[in-house]
Amino acid sequence: MLDSSLIQLMWLASPALPIGGFSYSECLEAAVDTARAATESDATRWLVDQLHLSLARSDLPAVAQAISAWRANDGIRVAALNAWVLQTRESSELRAQTEQMGKSLLDWLRNHTTATPDQIELLAQHQPTYPIAYALAASATQAPLRECLLAYAFGWAENMVQAAIKSVPLGQSAGQRILSALTAQIPPAVDHALALDDEGRQAFAPMLAILSSQHEVQYSRLFRS
Repeated sequence: MLDSSLIQLMWLASPALPIGGFSYSECLEAAVDTARAATESDATRWLVDQLHLSLARSDLPAVAQAISAWRANDGIRVAALNAWVLQTRESSELRAQTEQMGKSLLDWLRNHTTATPDQIELLAQHQPTYPIAYALAASATQAPLRECLLAYAFGWAENMVQAAIKSVPLGQSAGQRILSALTAQIPPAVDHALALDDEGRQAFAPMLAILSSQHEVQYSRLFRS
């Protein structure tokens, strides 16, 4: 992989990317509130399970397929994948998260040379979701597909660990231990995602949907999801 491609993927995976990912916990805060992830070990298990049962079966394969579609200039396929991502968000706050981050990343792309104006306009015609907007940004890096997914998953892991540190709460050393556990699981999760086709891609994590609905009315909270 070219140095420039690696640097661009690191940029996309950075928590400093101004797309608002730090403001979401993806129901982790509700899991902490209901004592499902109220310790370091419980939070670690929760996030590893979320990686394999949710991310590896839904967002990661959607990102992989969208990158291929962007590189093939297949706008119909891109639109279909974007619609699928929207349909998998089972609560208003989870849908708002993917829409807000997708729009923010699309706005970021308007100020960079990693996507063409035609590609940006194509996605803007729909309600852009974060996985499909990320796929557009990653497609222009010319990095291999697997590396694009590794970067996406690591960016997700860093954001979730920061959410765990704030909501459990935990110290920085505990956060690094959780991140170490997640990074060990990211490669097999990515390989699983790459092996899935349209029929294998799925979004079935009922407890995430339930906790998200509960989080929307949670009395005290730090995060938007």
